[in-house]
Amino acid sequence: MGKGALKADGTSYERNCKTHGAPLGGDPENPFQIFPEVKKLYADRAKQLRKIMDAKYARKAAWEKANPEKAALLKEWFSGKAPKVDWSKVEQKPDDATRSASAAVLSQLAQQVPNMICASADLSNSDKTDGFLKFTHNMVKGDFSGAFFQAGVAELTMACCCIGMALHGGVIPACGTFFVFSDYMKPAVRMAALMELPVKFIWTHDAFRVGEDGPTHEPVEQEAQIRLMEKLKTHKGKNSMLVLRPADSDETTQAWKLAMENTTSPTGLILSRQNIKTLPAGNDYSQAAKGAYVVAGSDADFDVILLASGSEVSTLVAGAELLRKDGIKCRIVSVPSEGLFRSQSKAYQRSILPGNKKKFGLTAGLPVTLEGLVGAGGKVWGLSSFGFSAPYKVLDEKLGFTAENVYAQVKSLLK
Repeated sequence: MGKGALKADGTSYERNCKTHGAPLGGDPENPFQIFPEVKKLYADRAKQLRKIMDAKYARKAAWEKANPEKAALLKEWFSGKAPKVDWSKVEQKPDDATRSASAAVLSQLAQQVPNMICASADLSNSDKTDGFLKFTHNMVKGDFSGAFFQAGVAELTMACCCIGMALHGGVIPACGTFFVFSDYMKPAVRMAALMELPVKFIWTHDAFRVGEDGPTHEPVEQEAQIRLMEKLKTHKGKNSMLVLRPADSDETTQAWKLAMENTTSPTGLILSRQNIKTLPAGNDYSQAAKGAYVVAGSDADFDVILLASGSEVSTLVAGAELLRKDGIKCRIVSVPSEGLFRSQSKAYQRSILPGNKKKFGLTAGLPVTLEGLVGAGGKVWGLSSFGFSAPYKVLDEKLGFTAENVYAQVKSLLK
């Protein structure tokens, strides 16, 4: 660094860390000089480029004339509009893991969205991006006919490649890995948000329930960190990112729908490894588009609001059944995206989380994830330490992520 740059005394700036912030010569009265030889070099090159581009545009016009249908398709792909997807074709299994539910969606996207490219960091069978791979094949050197990109154990590189695809345009990039490895991707996620690029980040194994893999693989603080991106605004005043943690398989379909319709920012989908019990019958999943909504089966005249995202919502449903046996009426709220919820009208926000009611939040990550929603008079049960090595059912029991503890904590809150 600094090769050829000289200090005032004639010594070199090379291999000197002060070079980072030092003025490397030049005329302070005229700092942006373009030397004549440089000006000529660029002018000559501009003439060359005009000839090259004129020839390219001529070939493009001839191709469009000979291939009107493909030309129309190409124009549509580069328009930046959300693709048309028949979501009714997505078939979900009840009580499924949301990573598997994501695979069901990806299988349809692979068949319905020909300009989508999916990547995985050597984990396609675990992050379930293989749902996409089943209907295409891997890109390999010399053959780009496939639509699946095996990035290897290189999360940051994978994310940057997807950003490059989004900047190029014409394709819709998505990439998957374990949620804990989002740490490696943060600079790229931030750049995607800054540049308003609609990359789809698929993050699975979303909580301490990855117990068999040990604390290194258990995301505890990662959700809080990623959700800060929902609070960070772009220069246009919009949320810099959409973050969705669906509560069951059907809410996962809605989350993917929102992700594909989001063309102005990156989307993070946070998904479970373990199976999750489906929410009560009659649930209106379309309300997930508002970021938070009342789950079917909630009591009309309620005493307390129970709120969560992801797999914890079903735990609240089970806890509410125990509370009702004591005559305590409950409203259960699924909050897949606080950022979306905060974007709704104040009237809607108050209708879901009225200020005069006690609120209990349950999160498999840091309590701060929900503290802003429960308020000063509420309570959040979360995990404030690194995770532990044990099967997830053992961890749920030991760490208090059970219906029985929901019952105990709410009873204590209402005292």
